Amino acid sequence: MTLTVDDAIHTATKTWRRLGIEEATAEEMAEELAADLTAASSDGRSVADYMGGNVEALATSWANERGLVPVRPHLKETAVAAAQGAALPALAALVFWFVNVSHLLDPSSEYMRTTLDGQVWEIRHFPNPGVPVMWVGLPLCVVAAFFLIRRAVRGTLQYHHAPAIEATMRTLTKALPVILAAAAVLAVAIGYFGDRVIGTYQLVFIAPMAPAAMIGAVAAGAAWVRNRTCPSVTAGS
Repeated sequence: MTLTVDDAIHTATKTWRRLGIEEATAEEMAEELAADLTAASSDGRSVADYMGGNVEALATSWANERGLVPVRPHLKETAVAAAQGAALPALAALVFWFVNVSHLLDPSSEYMRTTLDGQVWEIRHFPNPGVPVMWVGLPLCVVAAFFLIRRAVRGTLQYHHAPAIEATMRTLTKALPVILAAAAVLAVAIGYFGDRVIGTYQLVFIAPMAPAAMIGAVAAGAAWVRNRTCPSVTAGS
């Protein structure tokens, strides 16, 4: 598909606004870009050749060279990315826990049979396979969360061309084990409260609360790390 002048200007303007450049300034830059592209076209150069094949990269570089990109911590974006990375492992952890406590895989049985002496209850007890499944599954969820959260946060910061990405990722890598441990402790506390206080309807309480607490703890921890590693801001997030 051939890149047209209108396409290039639209993409560049969208990029500048995403970077936080004021609308009036972005419009002025768009007009200047349109003039440059028109001049390049008169010289026989295509839009793709002039833009180097990557409109977003050129628009970002242009804005950076002019000092127009405000330094933003992107705390909200970091928290949302971390929450997205933690969501699937948190739900998987809930499933592993449920398999254990519900005895879903437990082959134990209890039934009544009639004999000459009357009715007799027969109970057969076997080890619950849900226990090892849970204790294998939960560490896997932690490992998956570690890598998914890092990937999501890095991708989001790169998308927004945020500063100090590597500093944030180094600190996040070191802090994630502690953050995930805190999230796990919070989930256990919710499970304990549900078991001791809620009782019969504990699943109704734990099912939404435990994953939400774990995801929220991870999001808050990632935002805290980003806040600690981001340069001083000149514009709000």
